[in-house]
Amino acid sequence: MHRLFFVQCRNYCYTHAIASNSQISHFSRLGQIQNARRVFDEMPNKNVTSWNSIITGYFQNHQPNEGQCLFDQMPERNIVSWNGLISGYVKNRMVKEARKVFDKMPQRNVISWTAMVRGYVEEGFVEEAEALFWQMPEKNVVSWTVMLGGLIQEGKIDEARRLYDMMPVKDVVVRTNMICGYCQEGRLDEARDLFDRIPEKNVVSWTAMVSGYAQNGKLDIARKLFEVMPEKNEISWTAIIISYVQYGRFEEAWKLFEVMPVRTTPACNAIILGVGQNGEVAKARVVFDLLKEKDDATWSAMIKVYERKGYELEALDLFHRMQVDGFRPNFPSLISILSICASLASLNYGREIHAQLIRTDCDDDVYVSSVLITMYIKCGDFVKAKLIFDRFSPKDVVMWNSIITGYAQHGLGDEALEVFREMCSLGITPDEVTFVGVLSACSYTGKVKEGQDIFESMNSKYQMEPGTAHYACMVDMLGRAGQLNEAMDMINKMTVEADAIIWGSLMGACRMHMNLDLAEVAAKKLLQLEPQNSGPYVLLSNIYASKGMWADVASLRRSMQSREVVKSPGCSWLEADKEVHMFTGGQSMPHPEHESILKILEKLSPMLREAGYIPDGSFALHDVEEEEKLHSLNYHSEKLAVAYGLLKLPEGMPIRVMKNLRVCGDCHSAIKLIAKVTGREIILRDANRFHHFKDGHQARPLIIVSLQPSGLEFHLLEL
Repeated sequence: MHRLFFVQCRNYCYTHAIASNSQISHFSRLGQIQNARRVFDEMPNKNVTSWNSIITGYFQNHQPNEGQCLFDQMPERNIVSWNGLISGYVKNRMVKEARKVFDKMPQRNVISWTAMVRGYVEEGFVEEAEALFWQMPEKNVVSWTVMLGGLIQEGKIDEARRLYDMMPVKDVVVRTNMICGYCQEGRLDEARDLFDRIPEKNVVSWTAMVSGYAQNGKLDIARKLFEVMPEKNEISWTAIIISYVQYGRFEEAWKLFEVMPVRTTPACNAIILGVGQNGEVAKARVVFDLLKEKDDATWSAMIKVYERKGYELEALDLFHRMQVDGFRPNFPSLISILSICASLASLNYGREIHAQLIRTDCDDDVYVSSVLITMYIKCGDFVKAKLIFDRFSPKDVVMWNSIITGYAQHGLGDEALEVFREMCSLGITPDEVTFVGVLSACSYTGKVKEGQDIFESMNSKYQMEPGTAHYACMVDMLGRAGQLNEAMDMINKMTVEADAIIWGSLMGACRMHMNLDLAEVAAKKLLQLEPQNSGPYVLLSNIYASKGMWADVASLRRSMQSREVVKSPGCSWLEADKEVHMFTGGQSMPHPEHESILKILEKLSPMLREAGYIPDGSFALHDVEEEEKLHSLNYHSEKLAVAYGLLKLPEGMPIRVMKNLRVCGDCHSAIKLIAKVTGREIILRDANRFHHFKDGHQARPLIIVSLQPSGLEFHLLEL
């Protein structure tokens, strides 16, 4: 009877220990190490397995010190205990500590040796791994596979092949690893030779070979192999679709995606980017909306599509929804949103993103700093941009380019040249972008002689052939200075063929100086290069209209209609009341506060006349009575935006207005005087540059009042 009771009690204790050990492992896997420890502490009889389980749990939860402390308290240990300690340190990337444990082990088996070799391989210490591997008293297939993977990881393919040839057993995993290694190095023939000699291929080996061809640009061969696969899994489909997207074959990628049995998240992410990049933004959004298991990359992909294709407001809305849904913004999405803030000149939202980058310690990255500089420059806060530039060291050429371009856009030619000289004196070689920025600065500020000298130095000093962008800057510079014949001579003597940008620069200069003959030459060239571009029609129409040649204006409009050329409407926007308000010229879609805006303009009208404002009817490009022309000037989008800023923005805060096209001459004159009579600072950014107005003058940039960042909602409001 007593013996029966003893056996039952022992069985109960054994069963209870197994259940407790299982609970410890379960809680550890869930990250609930405190619950695991509670179960361990409450166990009346702990065996060596119990100790091993709780120690493994601590290492799984990245608490190696606690794990080591418990290991030191173990009443007895077995080889599993020692191996678990080594594996725990390896998983926590503490390979030196793992080696110390390995060296003082009372006895080792093949698992101990393999764990240590794996630790070295995972940390990139392949030489140490190889030295230890050859000391192993016995090796199994796992040991050989780990060492082979280490050599492949380091790109030592020939050494890997020698090891492969020595392996006593080559299973399909080993063969597939070797195939992947050859594919990574572009040695597809050797990879295919191994693949063909696999006696029993599985879906992984097939996928490896298909991916190898695809990643090396052999998409047609990859597709043929994919079609004859006896079995395909989600990874196979995902690999071929991603490859088609990476090589820009979006239509084929979409066709495969449509017949994909189970659409994985990585495949959907690739398709969103691919079709979006191909201009099919609505299709990309459908894929995004239908995907139930979104990850960070899904949100980033859709935001990037919106950013690249000019859907700024949609991108900001999605970015907000991303955070509401519990996804923390990642690096790519933050960079995309910064670019959108720059495009919309949304300073408050840009400051919020900057704060997030600071909290995640990303603001010290040179690329991020360059993007931040560009964002602040395009938002008109040049002082903040300069602060970021000054505190960052060392600076790369991209950062120097950002600040030089910023000076140019703000009309600070002397400062742009000074920074350029400083850059060169520090031994930083300028690139093509640098010269575009410096030449633009010279163009905007009329520094023709300095610009010509810098242009000549590209070839003579830096052995750099000027490109079309540099010639466009020179044509623009000469054209602004009224040297239209010299600009035309430069185009005729160019070493590269003139593109639409160059002819557009000449066309703009012809509009400025009312040179009809050259304008018609430039327009003809532009229409040959870009028949659907409305720009040359508009500029030529402007010249005709300013000269009263209304029959020619009408003829141009008929030509545009017959060719189905659509003019992009001028629009302006500004940030007020935590919204971005957009305005277009005219009165077709009135703003909710339309009447209040008109009252502001009516109130300003006598004040401007008294200050010397004379409306310039040449910018009202319609064959109508003079009174109607002058009335239409009041409805130019930039004036409407400025009036709304006066209505909504508090005293002392600069009014920042952005326009998608060049500001017209009449609006430039009017806004300059509005700044004077109201005592407000107005910063107007058009398609080309910034215009700072203060006290009735085109001013230099000043320190801009700092505002507390706040959440913004964006709505499209048209006038």
